Amino acid sequence: MFGVTITELMNKMNLTSVTPEIDTDKIVLSHPDVNRPALQLAGFFDHFDNERVQIIGFVEQEYVKTLTREQKIQIYEKLLSSEIPCLVYSRGLTPDADILDFCRRYQVPCFTSEQTTCGLMAKIIRWLNERLAPSISIHGVLVDVFGEGVLIMGESGIGKSEAALELIKRGHRLVTDDVVVIRKISDESLIGSAPDITKHFIELRGIGIIDVKSLFGVESVKDVQSIDMVIKLEDWNKDKEYDRLGLEDQYTEFLGNKVVCHNIPIRPGRNLAIIVESAAVNYRQKKMGYNAAKELYNRVQANLGNSEL
Repeated sequence: MFGVTITELMNKMNLTSVTPEIDTDKIVLSHPDVNRPALQLAGFFDHFDNERVQIIGFVEQEYVKTLTREQKIQIYEKLLSSEIPCLVYSRGLTPDADILDFCRRYQVPCFTSEQTTCGLMAKIIRWLNERLAPSISIHGVLVDVFGEGVLIMGESGIGKSEAALELIKRGHRLVTDDVVVIRKISDESLIGSAPDITKHFIELRGIGIIDVKSLFGVESVKDVQSIDMVIKLEDWNKDKEYDRLGLEDQYTEFLGNKVVCHNIPIRPGRNLAIIVESAAVNYRQKKMGYNAAKELYNRVQANLGNSEL
């Protein structure tokens, strides 16, 4: 089933369970948002987002204290019987015995957290958006080069892993080799990560599997990285015209998002690591407003103008 279990949420957010007898492995979240059930505690359940994580903060807790026990029991039963996935008390607040009884009756896990309500909500939403985002898996290598996520693609055996290994030796960080899991976080953002089974490993033909983290240290790997640009490696074709100026960016598309893409022809003797580094730095310059190709074009045009005079 697609989703995130309550157990994963509990472990990631360091939540303390006050209903440990409830099995949290079988409860799955499929919605990335959270809800503060203030209106529900006041008795208004129209349009209630019951599929979301429910967080009770200081305001909700103080409101509940103004209710009689009969009112609280009535509201608690209606809230807990609505099939919410879990209940979380922030700021170290303690749930009362009545709500815990209803949590056990309706098998709704209840947790406490020392984090502030807004901070906890932001962390949960950010993490769930990442975990529940639409995703695909592609063949390639993802490397963090000068803070830019560079996805290296190409046919098997063309040298992607060797280029990544050289970049690691030059101080950059490996995210994943061979299989890249791409998630769409927003209409502008894609992030890449490695499948758990191949995390931190590189396959080098003729040598075998290399554990990058053990060989080069923890600073040589990274778990998640935004995908900022794509470099496609291909065999040199003398009959093909390659872009030599770079005046107009080329793009490729993943999950509906466009990413800057460069096609790099491969010939013996070309240093792929330097090419990738240069592409990453040039991309960063463009983001900062400087385009070397356009600067050269402007100089040429200005020189032609002066010659005509």
